[in-house]
Amino acid sequence: MTAEAVPAPRANGRAAIFGWCLYDWAMSAFNTVIGTFVFSVYFTKGIVGDPDRGAALWGVSIGVAGIAIALLSPVLGAVADRGGRRRAWLAACVAAAVVPTALLWFMAPDPSWILPTLLLVGLATVAFELSYVFYNALLIDVAPPGMLGRVSGWGWGLGYFGGLVCLVIALFGLIGFGGAAPLLALPGVESAGPRATGPLVALWWAVFALPLLLFVREAPGGAPIGAAIRRGLTDLGRTLKSLPGQGNLVRFLVGSAVYREGFNLLFAFGGIYAAGTLGLDFGQLVLFAIGLNVTSGIGAILAAWADDALGSKPTILVSIAALVVIGIPIILVTDPVWFIGLALLLGLFLGPAQAASRTLMGRLAPTGGEGEAYGLYGLTGRATGFVGPWLFAAVTAAFASQRAGMATVIALFALGGLIVATVREPAKG
Repeated sequence: MTAEAVPAPRANGRAAIFGWCLYDWAMSAFNTVIGTFVFSVYFTKGIVGDPDRGAALWGVSIGVAGIAIALLSPVLGAVADRGGRRRAWLAACVAAAVVPTALLWFMAPDPSWILPTLLLVGLATVAFELSYVFYNALLIDVAPPGMLGRVSGWGWGLGYFGGLVCLVIALFGLIGFGGAAPLLALPGVESAGPRATGPLVALWWAVFALPLLLFVREAPGGAPIGAAIRRGLTDLGRTLKSLPGQGNLVRFLVGSAVYREGFNLLFAFGGIYAAGTLGLDFGQLVLFAIGLNVTSGIGAILAAWADDALGSKPTILVSIAALVVIGIPIILVTDPVWFIGLALLLGLFLGPAQAASRTLMGRLAPTGGEGEAYGLYGLTGRATGFVGPWLFAAVTAAFASQRAGMATVIALFALGGLIVATVREPAKG
């Protein structure tokens, strides 16, 4: 990776840190409400009408989106390093995500809407992941020296709570909870509540992304778009050719990609699994969602200090080991109460593993090349991103069991952690 990119000033204050962290709050609603707990369940049970087939189709869609993400992430990251204007790229990704998300309102509970739903979710997922390239790259400019881990952890923790608050609004305002009518009057169409979560998440995402766009400052200038594309592609090609000689970086990229694929599968299919295999009713599914987000957010915030004090690598490895140890009984239990209890414990280690991985990538990135570095981070996270969902779909279909499919998550955690254990962490800063 080169370090000749346009430098950004470290003049961002508390408002910028708050705005940067709030973007996690904004975008996490998509994963929580659409991808995990509400709309994905509506898709499998309402639109498809068969939980196992619906889970397999959902996995195929997320896998195809992963291919597009893998191809675009490093290119856009390198271009943004040379041309600057990461906020503008981020704003474009937000626009490209909220439009298809809002259009989910029109997806009626009928098999004829399977393909349109998968297309909209796939487009929104691509824009969601690409926005992370520019968002993560801005962390280096926003975080004061010595606080990289804390700012990353605060953002990730805030993201879990943001997803939770949006979920509660969706449940009480749009769907109704415990037999109560929803608080908001909706058009008299079938399954109006789950369908309305699309516009809700789109609005939530757009509004809470504004503070980052307003408060985070970047250095003026940068190469014109044409020159930025040419230089970005040239530098990216040079970086890719040099990777065989950068074993430490490659091991982190590969190892983190493996266990991050486990995270992706867990978030994409957790709600589907809980409802389809364990038979969680609506109330239990709500408790599962709320508890998992609360404990994950608490874990990310508390571990943020450990990230700066002890290092990102130890934080990652302890978290991954705990995820494996707790995850095994989670896929074996049949009692919903035990499942929810273990999931709450699992959540304490989800947030720290994710936030510390983002921090370690920032510490490995050269100054001025953060966009390219996080683009490669996105590339490796998605280069095999289609394998995880398709593996889940294949195992689920082969054994006619979502429980068997979820076992792949534990294997990905363990393998990724073993690879990252060989990485040398740079000095903290």
